[in-house]
Order: sequence, then C-alpha cells, then structure tokens
Amino acid sequence: MKATHRGESALGGQLLPPPASGPIMSGPGTPEQTLDVQGDGPLGRRDKDAGEETQSSHRMLSFSDALLSIIATVMILPVTHTEISPEQQFDKSIQKLLATRIAVYLMTFLIVTEAWAAHTRLFQAVGKTDDTLALLNLACMMTITFLPYTFSLMVTFPDVPLGIFLFCMCVIAIGAVQALIVGYAFHFPHLLSPQIQRSAHRALHRQHILGIVFRGPALCFMAAIFSLFFFPMSYLLMATVVFLPHVSKATSWCRDRLMGRRETPAHSVPFTFDLHQPLSKERVEAFSDGVYAIVATLLILDICEDNVPDPKDVREQFHGSLVAALSVYGPRFLAYFGSFTTVGLLWFAHHSLFLHVRRATLPMGLLNTLSLAFVGGLPLAYQQTAAFARQPHDELERVRVSCAIIFLASIFQFAIWTTALLQEADTLQPSVRFGGCEHAFMFAKLALYPCASLLAFASTCLLSRFSTAIFHLTQIAVPFAFLLLRLLVRLTLAGLRGLRGLAQPAEPLPSHAGEADAQSQLLPAPC
Repeated sequence: MKATHRGESALGGQLLPPPASGPIMSGPGTPEQTLDVQGDGPLGRRDKDAGEETQSSHRMLSFSDALLSIIATVMILPVTHTEISPEQQFDKSIQKLLATRIAVYLMTFLIVTEAWAAHTRLFQAVGKTDDTLALLNLACMMTITFLPYTFSLMVTFPDVPLGIFLFCMCVIAIGAVQALIVGYAFHFPHLLSPQIQRSAHRALHRQHILGIVFRGPALCFMAAIFSLFFFPMSYLLMATVVFLPHVSKATSWCRDRLMGRRETPAHSVPFTFDLHQPLSKERVEAFSDGVYAIVATLLILDICEDNVPDPKDVREQFHGSLVAALSVYGPRFLAYFGSFTTVGLLWFAHHSLFLHVRRATLPMGLLNTLSLAFVGGLPLAYQQTAAFARQPHDELERVRVSCAIIFLASIFQFAIWTTALLQEADTLQPSVRFGGCEHAFMFAKLALYPCASLLAFASTCLLSRFSTAIFHLTQIAVPFAFLLLRLLVRLTLAGLRGLRGLAQPAEPLPSHAGEADAQSQLLPAPC
C-alpha cells in the first residue's frame, strides 16, 4: 500500500486522499517527505523521521563556493612573495624561478577549480543536507584549505618530492570524503535530488557518481607514487586531472564523427549528472565574482602589510612626521590604485559578457577558468609595478611581466566571447549576436584590455627607456577609454557606414516608395 501526502504532486506523484486506515501525517516536516514512486512501497520510518531534520543545501553550497574561491586565489601568495633583493638583477635565473612558480600556480589553481566544479555537481545529486552531511562537507573543506600549504612547499622546494606527495594526498583525501558523502546520501535517499530519489536504478547512479568522483584522486594517487622516484611524471599526471574532462569530450566527439553515434542500449540508465557538463551560468558567475573580490582584497592586504611605517623609523628618520614617512610609499599607492582599477574593469567586462550569455558551454567554462587563473595572478603584477621605485634598473622586465599577465587575463575573456559566437543561437541573447550594434560594443569592450596591454608591451620593446611611463599612461588611459567606449563605437560605426555608402552607388528607389521609406534607407541604423 502506498502512502501519499500533501505536496506530493509537486514532485510528479498523484494527489490522493490518505487512506482511512493509515495514520494522517501532519506537522511542518510533512511537505518535505519524499516517497518512492516506483511501486516499492513507502520509505522506511527512519527516513521519514530524518526527513524532518533535513534542510536546503543552498547556504552550505554558498559557503563552500566562497571558501573554494578563496583557496584557489591565495595560491598566488607564494609566487608574489618571491624574495628578490634590491641588489639582485632581474636576470634569467629570476625569470626562470618566476616562470616555474607561475606554471605550478596555474596547475594547482585549475585543480582546485576542478574540485569546486566536482563539489558543485555532486550537490546537484544531493538535494538536501542534515547534520552528518554538513559535518562531512566541513571535513572536505578542511582538507581543501590545506592545499595552499602543500603548494607553498611545492614552489619553495620544487626538487623535493614531499610537497608534491602531500598535495596529492590532499586531493585523494578530498575524493575520499566526497565518496563518503555519496555513500551517506544514497544510504538515506530522502537527501537525494527528486530525480534520483524517484529512480528505480539508484545503485547504478551511485556507481556512476563514485566512478566520476574517483577519477581525479586516482590520477593523483599515481602522481604521488611517481613523486618518490620521478617527479616530472607527477606534474604531468596532475595536469591530466585538469584536462581529462575536455580530452574525454574531444575523444567522444572524434569517435562519433569517425564511427557514427552509438545507440544507447535499452538496458542503460538515463543519467543527467555528469561532471564533464558545464555548470550553470549562475554558479560560474558566483565563483568568478568571488575570485575577483578576493584578488582585490589581496591587493589592499599587501598595502596594509608592507606600507605601514615603523614607529621607531618615523621618530628617528622623519622626526615624528607620519606624512613625510608615508610619502615614501607614494609610488606603491599609485601601483595599488592602478592594479585595483585593472581588477575592477576586468570584472566589469566579465559581468557585461555574462549578462548577455544565456548558456555557458564546456569550452567557455574552460576559457573562463583560464581567465580567472591569470586574474588571480594580478597581485603578482601589482608587486612588480610597486617595485619600480625600489629597483628602477628592472623596470623593463617588470613592466613586461605585468603586461603579459593582464593580456592573458583579458584575452581569455575575449576568447569566451568568440567561442560563444560559434553557437550564438544557443549561448547569446539576440541583442548581441553578430552584426548588431550591441555586438560591436561588446566586442570593443572585451578587446580593449588585450589591445592596450599588447600595445604597451610592444611599445616597451621600441622605447625601453620610457617603459614605466608607458605602463602608467596605459593604466590611466584605459579607464577613460571605458567611459568613452560607447561614443567611440557609435562614431566608428557611423564612419564605416559613411564609407560604405560612398563606395557603393545608391540604387534607384522603387516608384511606389514614399519619402519616409527613402529617408529610412539613407539614415544609419540607430546604435
């Protein structure tokens, strides 16, 4: 005999009166009761009682997203705090050191981002939480917060395998805790999402989810073993964790093209929970906003840490004048304002881009992750520009490092836009599709920083003596260009339409066309 309750129709069940012989369930937890609609009878009394203690997982996910975005972003701190003494030249050894640390940072940032994506998709299958599940999630977050320390060991001792081994052990521990979350949720089906909860193939769903959860930790387990005797292979395996979903998708696409799409077996279970599918646009925006906000916060933390004068120095060197002591740090404050403006305008471009995006595809998600990785490197760009006054002999190299970071952070944003144009009917709002005025404005907004940073980099190659002035001029000019961008786009489009009209002779109007039609054909399209 099936037990039915009020509110069951919202999940697709039948709305029937309770049987006369059965107990009438009431109370605040009743609408949250979820029943087995496959004909196997009601869930156990234990699940019903536990269902009254469950709660929505949205707040826990928001907390987890915030923590993961912080962990991913603070990975840049060991790179920005690379000690270069004022007497030390910015020679090839320093460039190699920075390049190695930046490469390791990018890899670990992408691995943490994949862990965030896996966590978010995992809780698409787990619809509700209870106290035990919340504690398991906290254990997962605690393990993730240990990743920056292991990363610091990796970049400080790149030739010692202990840092790589500990990093891999953390990833394995994260996978183990996520497996516990899966096992616990499937042991108490009232915690699952309605789609899986009503399915007759829960065991196959659980097996599929566990297989996906263990892919990354399995590769890191192999990387931990190789770190003991051949650590370069460990880095290769760790990089495979990042690109495995995209390689898998590309392999499936090539196989379907060469051999034809395979038919789904009749006995297979339809499954929509896939770690390789792109996340919702809202989740991508939330995580991206977290990264931008934390990068902006790291900039002011550097100001607070390195630019507060010592009271003893104020008394002895500046005769007690705090204003005179702070004037020494003037160039660093200018570097801070320029760096914050760069972060803010890149966020503004990202916000404008996703305002017009309807759906984010898998390549767009990868490009967004790469863009965020270089946005996370902007504190390094700030450190380089803040050192102009202390180490003027290295200005050229530091300007080029800063320009390269800004260029890569912005060019991947532009690549998101161009990728979205390939499937604009599915990914973009109609107002910004190819050929419209809004499309031209969005194109110009996203192309502004790549063009400005590339122009500044090229100018320093020709005018190396003025590298600092060129960089500061670029930081001042770009915000004003953003303010005047729409006007400049309108003038450019009007000029192009005027040139097109001069190049093409006007066609004679039909005899039945009125004066209004003639004027509408001669006037430019509004923008």
